[in-house]
Amino acid sequence: MFGILGGGKGHKIKGTVVLMRKNVLDFNEIVSTANGGVLGVAGGLFGAANKVVGGIVDGATSVFSRNIALQLISATKTDGLGNGKVGKQTFLEKHLPTLPTLGDRQDAFNIYFEWDESFGIPGAFYIKNFMQAEFFLVSVTLEDIPNHGTIRFVCNSWVYNAKEYKKDRIFFANKTYIPNETPTPLVKYRKEELENLRGDGTGQRKESDRIYDYDVYNDLGNPDKSADLARPVLGGSSAYPYPRRGRTGRKATKRDPKSGTPTSDTYIPRDESFGHLKSSDFLTYGIKSLSQNVIPQFQSAFGLNAEFDKFDDVRGLFEGGLYLPTDVISKISPLPVLKEIFRTDGEQALKFPPPQAIKVSKSAWMTDEEFGREMLAGVNPCLIQRLQEFPPKSKLDSTVYGDQTSTITKEHLEINLGGLTVEEALNGNRLFILDHHDAVRPYLRKINDLPTAKSYATRTIPFVERRWAHRSHWLLNESLPHPRGDEFGAVSRVILPADQGAESTIWLLAKAYVVVNDSCYHQLMSHWLNTHATIEPFVIATNRHLSVLHPIYKLLLPHYRDTMNINGLARQSLINAGGIIEQSFLPGPFSVEMSSAVYKSWVFTDQALPADLIKRGMAIEDSSSPHGLRLPTEDYPYAADGPEIWATIKYGCKNTSFSTTSQMLLLHKIPNSKAFWKELVQVGHGDKKNEPWWAKMQTREEWIESCTTLIWTASALHAAVNFGQYPYGGYILNRPTQSRQFMPEIGSPEYDELAKNPQKVYSKTITGKNEALKDLTTTEVLSRHASDELYLGQRDGGEFWTFDKEPSEAFKRFGKRLAEIEDKISGRNKNSSLRNRNGPAQMPYTVLLPTSGEGLTFRGIPNSISI
Repeated sequence: MFGILGGGKGHKIKGTVVLMRKNVLDFNEIVSTANGGVLGVAGGLFGAANKVVGGIVDGATSVFSRNIALQLISATKTDGLGNGKVGKQTFLEKHLPTLPTLGDRQDAFNIYFEWDESFGIPGAFYIKNFMQAEFFLVSVTLEDIPNHGTIRFVCNSWVYNAKEYKKDRIFFANKTYIPNETPTPLVKYRKEELENLRGDGTGQRKESDRIYDYDVYNDLGNPDKSADLARPVLGGSSAYPYPRRGRTGRKATKRDPKSGTPTSDTYIPRDESFGHLKSSDFLTYGIKSLSQNVIPQFQSAFGLNAEFDKFDDVRGLFEGGLYLPTDVISKISPLPVLKEIFRTDGEQALKFPPPQAIKVSKSAWMTDEEFGREMLAGVNPCLIQRLQEFPPKSKLDSTVYGDQTSTITKEHLEINLGGLTVEEALNGNRLFILDHHDAVRPYLRKINDLPTAKSYATRTIPFVERRWAHRSHWLLNESLPHPRGDEFGAVSRVILPADQGAESTIWLLAKAYVVVNDSCYHQLMSHWLNTHATIEPFVIATNRHLSVLHPIYKLLLPHYRDTMNINGLARQSLINAGGIIEQSFLPGPFSVEMSSAVYKSWVFTDQALPADLIKRGMAIEDSSSPHGLRLPTEDYPYAADGPEIWATIKYGCKNTSFSTTSQMLLLHKIPNSKAFWKELVQVGHGDKKNEPWWAKMQTREEWIESCTTLIWTASALHAAVNFGQYPYGGYILNRPTQSRQFMPEIGSPEYDELAKNPQKVYSKTITGKNEALKDLTTTEVLSRHASDELYLGQRDGGEFWTFDKEPSEAFKRFGKRLAEIEDKISGRNKNSSLRNRNGPAQMPYTVLLPTSGEGLTFRGIPNSISI
């Protein structure tokens, strides 16, 4: 294959354009055609294949050849005004269906550009689409440029009809420049592209837009539909601080001018939604289908008061299947995404895959050891702390809530400390605490006023002997608001373990109240707030201020993949008023509002894993350690595996984007870099803009640390709190999300019932059948990996962002280090002396293994928050 045709003037540069057509799997099309429930969706899936857009059948490859034009832009020669020369408009030519490098559903075309030496080296190109329908541009490759070689443009972007854009679409070569090193002919084009992405802050966004802008969370409620669906605006006030989300510009509701009108088709910048390219769209669209179609069918089938009567009823969901009326199963089964998620055996049986929590042992979840192990190796391993003061105190305002100090006494503890005093146990790093008290207490009165919610603010204290959770070494402290008013403090009691009679069920219920609090804190704070919500402002600020040519943009882009997409979907179906979270989690309508209260104490620098572990007392700085940390509790899988991942991410940042030979050392002096961080702090996280802990970004070390923290949050932290959701929470007895009645008091009829039928009382106390099915179906979707997921150390199409040797080699070493870590983690999981690696449930700690296959694998660290 040769790149220059002819001789002298009139040479032609040969190029290859790879694109993908809009087709049947584009879910934007399916949404618009599916108006008839699940059957309508299924019809949309198959009917969209024959849809004619604007009267033109864009599937014909000859149409692409006649209707897509490119113009090269020089990176070395100017037009006399200082801007890169623009070449002649050139159309695609021959279709190349057998090109060996093509991916699934990709098409390649030849294109020939007129060229001579006066044009110089191409550094960018304009592209115009003259068709009615959009297409996805994958890449453009120019071959054998004289005195240069091959030039590669990695595009990965939707291109709409040229009339949709105020400025022509432009793409730059796969090379990086900090702004002051950008070739002079490209400076104007780089600046214009950033201006296009920022927009002007006005108007309602449409599908083809690529504009990144900020807004508050004003779209969760629906006051025009019902006063019960009104929700406070989160963000922009001291009462409800919150990170910003992407602006859509939708019209205000009639009843509340501060709230935006909800919609089933929320705008996100077009390239943030990969549409038909990602099989994960089956999963994300599945969430919407669950919310709008499947869950209402469950409600219809079982009614409002459906209950599990015994533990075998719950296990039956996985062993024998759930028997539904024929009309219900017929409305669920046609949707392909749900066929993949649910296993159907027989016309009326809906069978779920068994969660790992019960694959080996059906009763391990009931043990104290497993209860404690999941604090360290479960789906929410980031909340446990080493107890550093006694008694535990509250940070709540005592003028509002009175004295909220724990009522646990030294006498309660010391009977189980093996002869140690409380002080000796504290000094020996033997006492820990799982503390949900301050997060739950401000909302507890409101929660307990809900018809089917009854709970406590809890503190749980384990004492560590030779292993993490010896049966007799537990204390639970449960608190309720004082009946005379909040200012009078709390009504509390301490519960100790028991293993016989009704008291053993009381102890099991006491643990359930703790797990309900932990499930809610995990979903709303550890998962949604600390990863999804806090990362979105970074996505917006990066696209507004860091050009695609910027090395930091190249570094961060893979860690933003699909985040705005899944967050937009969450606002439609998961965290919205009346959505799945409000329906199936304890706080109900106060769910996301509670996460706003926790955001008040959010600190970006504390999201760095070493800082987080040290702050919680779960690690101690130790310069002699390979990672600078020593663990008081060695058998803490999250803290044992995490620092190695963290250190490797930091190595990757330092050596691929912040090498000592680069002028990245001077980042703090570059206007674009300064503007990126300034806007992120002052707008993206504007409610925290006056906090003193924000890095000033004046040194290379500050940039490395901040980028490492960001990538850790978007990749490993999210993996740790996401992909265990179904393995642990799919079995609702192990991880309930609701508590619906208070603990029975001795002498009451409820206590007598508990003594006679403990399983029924336990089942009636925790999440009911309808809500359990909502949890089960949703977490099964959210715990899955797509077939084309990209994991830490991988890049789209295998492309690194630069051909420069030093960072390219460093990226390869980054991948090798991750492979070595995977081997180490697998080795630790086989070490029988590390009991928390498997525990009674025999669930190895695998969520921080870097790689994974497709599906429900309980492992793998994707680059980004993509589900």
